[in-house]
Amino acid sequence: MKFKSIIPFLISLFSLFACSKDMTDQVATEEGENKNETQEVNGDNPNILLIIADDMGLDACPGYQIGDQKPTMPNLQGMINTGIRFNNVWANAVCTPTRSSILTGKYGFRNGMTKVGDELSTSETSIQSFLDMHTNEAYSNSVIGKWHLSENANHPASVGIRHYAGLLSGGVQSYSNWNLTENGQTSISNEYSTTKLTDLAIDWLDQQTKPWFLWLAYNSPHTPFHLPPDSLHTQNGLATDQASIDANPTPYYMAMLEAMDTEIGRLLNTLSTEELANTIIIFLGDNGSPNQVAQEYNSRRVKGSIYQGGINVPMIISGKGVNRFNQTEDALINSTDLFATIADIAGTGITDINDSKSFKPLFNSSSTIRSYVYSEVAKSGSTQSDIAIRNNTHKYILFSDGKEGLFDLSNSFFENVNLLNENQLPLNQLNSASKTDLVQQLGEIRKEQK
Repeated sequence: MKFKSIIPFLISLFSLFACSKDMTDQVATEEGENKNETQEVNGDNPNILLIIADDMGLDACPGYQIGDQKPTMPNLQGMINTGIRFNNVWANAVCTPTRSSILTGKYGFRNGMTKVGDELSTSETSIQSFLDMHTNEAYSNSVIGKWHLSENANHPASVGIRHYAGLLSGGVQSYSNWNLTENGQTSISNEYSTTKLTDLAIDWLDQQTKPWFLWLAYNSPHTPFHLPPDSLHTQNGLATDQASIDANPTPYYMAMLEAMDTEIGRLLNTLSTEELANTIIIFLGDNGSPNQVAQEYNSRRVKGSIYQGGINVPMIISGKGVNRFNQTEDALINSTDLFATIADIAGTGITDINDSKSFKPLFNSSSTIRSYVYSEVAKSGSTQSDIAIRNNTHKYILFSDGKEGLFDLSNSFFENVNLLNENQLPLNQLNSASKTDLVQQLGEIRKEQK
């Protein structure tokens, strides 16, 4: 039976997270009873597992109302049921700037990362280095999976990553024939990449004896679309020829997401009961779904665009310290905010740094973290960016060619009506005030280097 291996995890997940505050002496699961026996569970130093999916928008994610076709992802659904689903998280339109925003807590125009192909300066302080400095190296750290911040095999180590294994590039030519770089050395892997990355994560976790921070960045469901091994998904009866995939890539995209979920379940099943109880899990999409498989959004307003379909991404958090179960959160959050939040979770005492604000308070109750979120994307070969800012109701876009857009997201989620279109009626008082406020705030954000 497919997904058989994740059944024990789902049973334990519901019970563990519901009573995690009271757990002091749990018996280890059979899978993990001999693992990490020397790790001391410290409430001030929970393990942190950050999982990043590659090209997964709201329309492809369970728990969100956008999209008619959803993958079967029982592990992710378990996290939704025992945690918080965030509705208004803004990342960047493409993967490189999103990853660098998390790593540095800075907007792209500050760290020089606004488009695919930009290389992160080694002078930047990564969240991993920051934790080392502010926790007296209490955490071990690893990045496993897609890097896409430099093609230099030694780049991860140069920014404070103690252990790196994965693909340096933006994608693979084949999920079963790809370049695997591990701590500076590159070889060819013929193992299915989603499975291999999970194996690498399990192997690394098995060696840890103190609190850990694992950044697990799958390259799934990024192209090339394909049919994963049958044991990893439920999309039955699909042909494997390229013509069939090209004609209707959506079920293959769903199968890739399901395969990722199956492997996430396998990883979590290797953690002892005690270790799982002391772990917070953050799941995030790095940008919107690609146009070939996007649902409901305009096909030109998805991955790569500054519209909602490109930058409004799913985020689900559950586990240690999360005391809201099966709840949705509408607070405005930037991908930069993961830096301060992870630092806050790790007990550094830092809650606001660079362009990053900790949203850890949301783990207990809903509140306002920030009044505005910001995003940008530069076109390939250009230094000029499309930039956007929003508040609770309105969104303003300044395109690189000087054109503008103003949208009332409370009434037009898919940005169907540009209130600045010359064919529209003159702005009413509310819309005019919103534009003035957003333009002013955009100027404040960009006027000085932090």
